[in-house]
Amino acid sequence: MMQTKRILLLIFSVMFLLLGTSASYAQSATFEDFFCEEISDSLFARMMGKSYKQDTTIPRSELRVVHVLHYDFEGNIKQGEIICNNAICEDLAEIFKTLYEKKYPIEKIRPVDDYDADDEKSMTDNNTSCFNWRQIAGTKKLSAHSQGLAIDINPLMNPMVKTRNGIQSVAPKAGKAFANRKKAFKGKIERNDLCYKLFKSHGFTWGGDWRSLKDYQHFEKTAQP
Repeated sequence: MMQTKRILLLIFSVMFLLLGTSASYAQSATFEDFFCEEISDSLFARMMGKSYKQDTTIPRSELRVVHVLHYDFEGNIKQGEIICNNAICEDLAEIFKTLYEKKYPIEKIRPVDDYDADDEKSMTDNNTSCFNWRQIAGTKKLSAHSQGLAIDINPLMNPMVKTRNGIQSVAPKAGKAFANRKKAFKGKIERNDLCYKLFKSHGFTWGGDWRSLKDYQHFEKTAQP
């Protein structure tokens, strides 16, 4: 009987040590998942013909993927990938690490390739993304996203709003309910917002400050030569 108790005590002690070690590792590992790396062959294969189109001129070598963690709108911890220009990858790693530490809600962070590089689909799904070789909607001018120097944060809640001749257009279309910036809602970016302050402190400009239109989801940075 005594021998049985000793064996059970030993088993419980080992289990406690293992569980304690695993818990400690999980806690520390969460803060190690913010890093940049080169575009792997498997990731590039996902991008080809989608965000990285046949006429794309930016070399693959100038792009990076930033691995991050984030809290979704339900408070769950999720993994995310941001494909961006090498010039801003460290900025993004630092910004998203702070957003994670402060439990700032971001619905999804996935490459736009998961939406066949369809910007409207990605925005409607409230997906945060960066690189996508494309023109600015309604123009023939390349977007800063084409160089991986712009990122859209919680785009459904922070739509692009433009008024021409008294007619308002909103992108994504499903974001019309969030075009009124006087309302309060989760994920809203404004000047007192942590997301705004972090991007501005890293030298980004905000589309919400533009005069010709308001692109509340959009932050971009000019690459230094």
